[in-house]
Amino acid sequence: KLDYFSEIAVQGQAIKNELLHLVDEDTRSFNGIIDAIRLPKDSDEEKKIRKDAIEKASQYAAEVPYKVMQVASRSTSVIKEMIDNGNPNSITDAGVGALCTKAAIGGAYMNVQINLKDLSDRVFAIKLAKDATALKNQVFKDLDELSNRVYQAIES
Repeated sequence: KLDYFSEIAVQGQAIKNELLHLVDEDTRSFNGIIDAIRLPKDSDEEKKIRKDAIEKASQYAAEVPYKVMQVASRSTSVIKEMIDNGNPNSITDAGVGALCTKAAIGGAYMNVQINLKDLSDRVFAIKLAKDATALKNQVFKDLDELSNRVYQAIES
């Protein structure tokens, strides 16, 4: 059983490490938008280069939080394992994990949506918005079920 929990802990650490990397990547993506906005816009050619750079940077700034959603959603299986097979006295740790994961996914979803708002490439924007909404809805449902299992366990 110790090997089993060690494997689950490794999965959790890998998710945490990916999310920490994505925090830095999110900052870089925002800086990319700022850099693009600061490009010169005196000539028609410069205006086009600037507009294209803003579009590309904004697309990336929407893709990064979507990646956060994808990575954070993988913690659902770790949380489920802890509820199903972990120490019953630590079940609330799994419940808090579910709540934190829901907050992370919800916040990332908001950032996806705000970064898609002004994109020119509507095909890209509509597809990513649809994918992000579907992921959020499914993972929220799963996390709510896990949270409810914890509430039931501690309230009975």
